[in-house]
Amino acid sequence: MRPYLLIFLFLFLFITLTSNNHLVTSQSSPIAKTPLKKPDNDTIYKVSKELCWGCIGESLQFLFAHNMVRAYKWELPLTWDFQLENYAKWWAGQRKADCKLEHSFPEDDFKLGENVFLGSGSTWTPIDAVNAWAEEEKYYTYATNTCEAGQMCGHYTQIVWSTTRRIGCARVVCDKGDVFMTCNYDPVGNYVGERPY
Repeated sequence: MRPYLLIFLFLFLFITLTSNNHLVTSQSSPIAKTPLKKPDNDTIYKVSKELCWGCIGESLQFLFAHNMVRAYKWELPLTWDFQLENYAKWWAGQRKADCKLEHSFPEDDFKLGENVFLGSGSTWTPIDAVNAWAEEEKYYTYATNTCEAGQMCGHYTQIVWSTTRRIGCARVVCDKGDVFMTCNYDPVGNYVGERPY
């Protein structure tokens, strides 16, 4: 039943976001097209909530924020995956004592896509982390498929990677009072030489 629900929700999102995008100036005039309407928060929130079967609180915040970023690129929304969440919780638990900004995989050996975030103080939210990753878009150039020299954009491209379908994340307040967050993505993105969308 879940694949059908996903298809239904995608169609609902597509119809909602593309409806009323054409203006007719008169019956004899051609249709004047306006740019596609930006996705609205309420629609993306409702879709994210449906794709987060049974999850609450921080999980829904992570999913909603990711799907907002993806919607602006007209990418399919992600679904919540509890196995990925459990993996993210395990890694966040490993970082609780030292709060080091480290990936769970050795360098260049990623089995899953992964974004990590470290915030000073205990008030950082999942939406803050996703917004920080999404802000890297300003350093990404689609035409050359590169990041600006000396900047990072891989967190952003992983969020909008077109073939990624599932996500699981975790947030922990470290022993020192700072916040560590991690999200895992499947299928993995950021393949060298490939564009995210």
